Amino acid sequence: MTKSMGVRWNLRKLMAAQDMFQTTELVPLLAERGIHLSREQVYRLVTQPPQRLSMDTLAALCDILSCTPNDLIEVVEVRRQVAKPTATGETTAATPPTRRTQLRRPEGL
Repeated sequence: MTKSMGVRWNLRKLMAAQDMFQTTELVPLLAERGIHLSREQVYRLVTQPPQRLSMDTLAALCDILSCTPNDLIEVVEVRRQVAKPTATGETTAATPPTRRTQLRRPEGL
């Protein structure tokens, strides 16, 4: 097993704690703080962890939700199975067992 780090994005949970259940509720609040995002961009921001996030957007979200960046972004450990090389140098990947399919003619044909 190798250790790698990931993030848990808590924006939706923090919005719910503030009784904000529609992603479109964030659009005017962000615009008041100088962050102009489309409805689709805000939807993606709420529903999935962003790969990149500007500091201005992060600061605006923290101001809107009265939280800190640590409340929004939680660093978590992600464990992954690594294929180990054999003596011949090949990697042994855990492949599912194969089953032979048997085709049979319907009776009477």
